[in-house]
Amino acid sequence: MGGSRGVVVVVAGMVLAVGGCGGAADEAKEADGSAGKGTVSPTPVRSPSGELVKWVGGLCESTVALKNLRAKSAADVKEIRGADEGDLVARAGAIGYLSSTPSAVDRVRSGLEELGSSGFPAADRLLGVLRKKVNGVAKELDGVSPAMAVDDAASSAEDVDELVQSLTPPKPDLPTLAAEDPRLGAAFERAEQCAPGRQPAGQETPAPTGPLPKAADGRNYRACADGACEVLVTSTADITARGTRVHVSVADDYVTFQSGGTLMQLGGAGGEAGFGDALKATVVAHDKDGAVLKFALP
Repeated sequence: MGGSRGVVVVVAGMVLAVGGCGGAADEAKEADGSAGKGTVSPTPVRSPSGELVKWVGGLCESTVALKNLRAKSAADVKEIRGADEGDLVARAGAIGYLSSTPSAVDRVRSGLEELGSSGFPAADRLLGVLRKKVNGVAKELDGVSPAMAVDDAASSAEDVDELVQSLTPPKPDLPTLAAEDPRLGAAFERAEQCAPGRQPAGQETPAPTGPLPKAADGRNYRACADGACEVLVTSTADITARGTRVHVSVADDYVTFQSGGTLMQLGGAGGEAGFGDALKATVVAHDKDGAVLKFALP
C-alpha cells in the first residue's frame, strides 16, 4: 500500500512538473510576442484581371491627357495675352486655340465614356466625378466659336482656359486609391499608361526630324519680288511678291500668312496658302526653329 502511494506521488509530481514547464514557456512566448511566429503566412494578393489592368490604364491615359491639355492651354493663352491688343497674329493664335480646344476636351470625354465599371466602388466613384467634370466643360465649350476671337482675342481665350483649368483629377486620385488597395495597386503597376512620363496615344513627343532643309534664297526676301523664291523665316517677315505684300509669322505649331484682310494658318509641311490669282505660298518644311517657304505663281 505504501509503495503504491509513493508511485502515485511521483507520477503526480512528474505531471505537475511537465505541466508547469509548458505553462511557463507559453507565458514567455506571449510576453515577448514570439508566439505563433513563423506559422502565419500573409494572405497572397490575387492577380488583377486583364480587364482591370485595361480599365486602370484607360483612366491613367485620360488623366495624363487632361494634364497635358491644361499645360498647353495655359501656355497658349499666355502667348495670346502677351501680344499687342488687336494684333492680327494674336488674333490668329486665338482663333486656332478656340478651334482646337473643344475638340481636345471632347476626345478625353469619349475616352472616359468607354470605361465601364472597375468593380472597385472607390475607383468607380472617381471615374463618375471625373466624367461629370469633363462632360460639363465639354457642354459649355459647345457654344464656343473661333469667331469670338475677332472682337477680343485675349478675353475669349482666357474664358475657355478657365474652364480647361478646372479639369483637375478628383481626390482621392487613382495613385492614392492604388496605394490603399493591393489588387488595384497591382493593376496600376502593370498598366503601361500609368508609367511615369508615359504619354497618351497620339501625344508622344515626335522624334527629331533633323535640321530644316536649306532654303534656296536663304533670308533674302527681295528674291521674292518676281513671285518665285524659296526663303527661310524663323520668326516674322514681310515679303512682297509680285506686288502682293504678305506678313508671315512662324510659331511652333503653325505658320500664319496675312495679306490685306486675309488671314491663313497652316500647320506642318505641305500646306499651301493662296492669294487670289497672283500668288501662292507652300510650306516646304516647318519645325520649332522656323519654316522654309516657297512662293510661286498659281
